[in-house]
Amino acid sequence: MTASEQTFHRSNKQDDFESPDFYSIDDLLTEEHKMIRSAVREFVKREISPIIEDAAQRCVFPEHIVKKFGELGVFGPTIPVEYGGQGLDYISYGLMMQEIERGDSGMRSTASVQGSLVMFPIYKYGSEEQKRKFLPKLASGEFLGCFGLTEPDFGSNPSGMLSNFKDDGDHVILNGSKMWISNAPKADVAVVWAKNEQGRIKGLLVERGMEGFSTPEIHGKWSLRASITGELVFDNVRVPKSNILPDADGLKAPLSCLDNARYGIAWGALGAAMDCYESARKYSLERIQFGKPIGGFQLTQKKLAEMLTEITKAQLVCWRLGTLKQQGKASSAHISLAKRNNVAMALDIAREARQIHGGLGITGEYPIMRHQMNLESVVTYEGTHDIHLLILGNAITGISAF
Repeated sequence: MTASEQTFHRSNKQDDFESPDFYSIDDLLTEEHKMIRSAVREFVKREISPIIEDAAQRCVFPEHIVKKFGELGVFGPTIPVEYGGQGLDYISYGLMMQEIERGDSGMRSTASVQGSLVMFPIYKYGSEEQKRKFLPKLASGEFLGCFGLTEPDFGSNPSGMLSNFKDDGDHVILNGSKMWISNAPKADVAVVWAKNEQGRIKGLLVERGMEGFSTPEIHGKWSLRASITGELVFDNVRVPKSNILPDADGLKAPLSCLDNARYGIAWGALGAAMDCYESARKYSLERIQFGKPIGGFQLTQKKLAEMLTEITKAQLVCWRLGTLKQQGKASSAHISLAKRNNVAMALDIAREARQIHGGLGITGEYPIMRHQMNLESVVTYEGTHDIHLLILGNAITGISAF
């Protein structure tokens, strides 16, 4: 056990989670898919579940998990093996995110950012030298990365960003700031989006230790408390031109990264919903009121039946979206529908599950309130609930509302 691990109290409560599969969706998965899911599920039970309540209660990031995630292979699993990835398909990636977020949304955020928002843009838009330098270390967990797009005054409208850079010989001079950046305070490298002197959005790899680059932590969060969040501040940072992503030009590049992350979120939110449902189902069979388990009362059964129905629908959405993604046919609107639906569904299930647990539902004895608080961030980041609605509206009508 490392020094980092020793800082966390390990719960003795057994994690005996089994996922609901009312429509036998496992029949649609390959044996490899199921083996990958089992491996990540066992990892979550062994490494995350015993410490996550303590980490969330104390608002401490379990940093030692980063290297263990790397060993498990959940960082950039769709990246080719030659760059340190696993060369897996997108359903495998989705199942990984489902299982990790079943443990905690903050832990899934750490993995999502590393794979979809740091490794993916370097792989897709980076030079061969950049790929060789950064991807293997990010895949192994030796490096932690972050993604700098959102600014204090520009969230849903990233095109208005103020961060900018100017030519300075073999370098550029970067100024500006980014806000609400997962992994930032511990990141070794940041994929930063900023405007050049012509006003075009470009991607830059800003490395820890560059003079004028700081990453202050954001404190006081009531959500994603086991994740670490911060700012990125650039004060005349000299970035080598060799750190500019050569094939990223315009807003389309960062948005393509967000599509990958949103895809993982759709699966992840399903994992959180499953955890809340399973906890509520088991509790309803154990809690006795008026002489029988509360699971025997009609209103409790109504809640559980509606939860299972929505989870089953979301499972089918994820599976179909995964097949489209693997075939290169998943549009931004397809992904928006899944992210928007599944996160809202998970929030509803967390709230209903909290009621079934009664007063115990607000304590760390059960995962419900932690999931509910986490999902309040998930419903906002990577495109708010309403922005995804408008993306769908644009796809339906052909008219942009923003």
